[in-house]
Order: sequence, then structure tokens, then C-alpha cells
Amino acid sequence: MSLYTFVQEGNLNVGGQSAADTTAAAANSETSVSVLELIMQGGWYIMIPLAILSIVAVYIFVERFLAVNKALKEEKDFMNKIKDYIHDGKLDSAKNLCATSETPIARMLEKGIQKIGKPLKDISASIENVAKLEIFNLEKNLATLATISGAAPMLGFLGTVIGMVQVFISMESSGSVDVNVISGGTKVAMMTTIAGLIVGIIAYIAYNYLVTKVKKVVNKMEAHSIEFLDILEEPGK
Repeated sequence: MSLYTFVQEGNLNVGGQSAADTTAAAANSETSVSVLELIMQGGWYIMIPLAILSIVAVYIFVERFLAVNKALKEEKDFMNKIKDYIHDGKLDSAKNLCATSETPIARMLEKGIQKIGKPLKDISASIENVAKLEIFNLEKNLATLATISGAAPMLGFLGTVIGMVQVFISMESSGSVDVNVISGGTKVAMMTTIAGLIVGIIAYIAYNYLVTKVKKVVNKMEAHSIEFLDILEEPGK
């Protein structure tokens, strides 16, 4: 073998190795696509509604979280002060204390104080009616959050089904089966399901968290209403 032939074959091997490395690098660069890019390729007709649902879910969670936390706050020795005012006959002071507290419990007890002097059954009914209104206000928009937790995954799945149908249409129109087309189209279509599941799971967790917080407020309202009625039933009242 001549020196020329040896060098030429060596160059071909090196060139072949470089070409293979280049091809592998190109393949790696093609597969290195960010999740955000895949999601954006999933179809604006699905991703935009999912984005809107996610924004609405975050807004509802933050707004309700602040409202429920405010409802859970209570002035120190609130019930003891109410009890002392009622025993001393200072009903106006008790009403003013409730008015300045600005909590569901305070508004509920304020209604009961206004009814003092009437039958205990009427006072209890008035407190219960106010409590129902307060609970309704606390649960505002929670049903919407629950709907988002269920609708978002279904919307994502709808996007996947539409994407798969588009893949099959492309295969039918081309008259051949291209693995790249199938894998690429399926990958993009599945991203809508992933996005829908993410939005749905977050909304579901947020909904259950807020429901638990609301239940705490309801339990406190029930305990304070019972305590208030017990104060009115004490001897001398």
C-alpha cells in the first residue's frame, strides 16, 4: 500500500468520523427542545384557553386565600368582651365592637345582639341566617375553581385527540408512513394533555386547600354562636 493511499484512507476515516459526530450532534440539537416550545406547538386553540384558565385559577386562589385568612382573624378576648358588655347591659358597646371587627363572626353576633329581648328562638334564627350569607360569601368562586380543576385536563385531552387526528390526516394525504411525522405530531399533541393536567392538578389542590380553610371558619362561627346563645341563657339574662 502506498503512502498516498494510506493517507487518503486515513482522511476518509477521519472525515467519516467527523460526519458521524456532526450527524449525532445535529440529532441531539434537534431533540433538545424546551418544554415551553413544545407546549407552544400544541395548538393555540387549546393553549390559549388553558392559559386563561390558569390565570383565573391563580386569581381566585389568591383572592379567596386573603378573604378567608381575614375571616379567621379575631380580636383578642373578643367573646369575653362581648360577654362583659352583655352582662353590664352595654349593648351599644357590644354592637360597636362587632362593627369594628369586620369579620363574619362579628357580623353574625352583631345581628344576635340587635335581637336581644326577643325570644331565644328568634335570635338563633337571625344568627343562622346571617351565618348562611357569610358562608355563601366565603365560598364565592370556589365552584369556578373546582370547574377549572376538572375542565382543564379534559380540554388538554381534546387538544391531544385533535392533534392525533391531524397526524392521521397527514399520513393519509401523503400515502406513506413517516416515523418522523408520526413521532413529531404525537409529541406535540401530547403536550396539550400535559398542560391541561398541570393546570387541573394545581386548581384541584388549591380548591381543596380553600375548602379546608372555609370549614375552619364555619367551625369557629358555630362555636361562637353556641357560646353567644349560652351567654343569653345564663341566669339573669
